[in-house]
Amino acid sequence: MSNIRITKQFSFETGHALYGYDGKCKNIHGHSYKLSVTVIGKPITDSTNVKFGMVIDFGDLKKIVKEEIVDVFDHATVFNKNTPHVDLAKDLKSLGHNVLLVDYQPTSEMMVIDFAEKIKNRLPKQLNLHSLKLQETDSCFAEWFASENN
Repeated sequence: MSNIRITKQFSFETGHALYGYDGKCKNIHGHSYKLSVTVIGKPITDSTNVKFGMVIDFGDLKKIVKEEIVDVFDHATVFNKNTPHVDLAKDLKSLGHNVLLVDYQPTSEMMVIDFAEKIKNRLPKQLNLHSLKLQETDSCFAEWFASENN
C-alpha cells in the first residue's frame, strides 16, 4: 500500500515580543498564524475498521493539534522566559491575561520546532509527522520537514 500525506490547516491569533531584536518586533505585537500540519502513513486496509481507507481521521488530527497548539497559543502572548519580559508577563497574568513563557525566542522558526515535537508525541505509532508550515503573515512563513530533522 502506498504512503499518503494528509494535511490539515489551522489558524490562531497570538501575540509575542522578540527581546533583544533590533527592529519593530521587539515590541509586543500579534499575528494571525496559519498552521499546516502534514502527516504521512498508509491508509487503513481493514474493511471492518470504521476508519477504513483513511490514513488518519481529520477529526483525530484536529483534536491533537487543537489540544497541543491552537487551544494553548490562541489569544495568548508568548515571551521567552529567559528575558526581562518575565516581569511584564507576571504583571499581565495578574491582570487576567493569557501569557505563555517558553524557553526559546518566540519566532516562527522556533515555534514550528516546538510544535513539531508536541505533535509528534501525540500521533498514533503508525503515522509520522511529515511537515509543518507556520505562516506568520501573508508573505512570511517557517517550514519544518521530518526528512531534514532526523
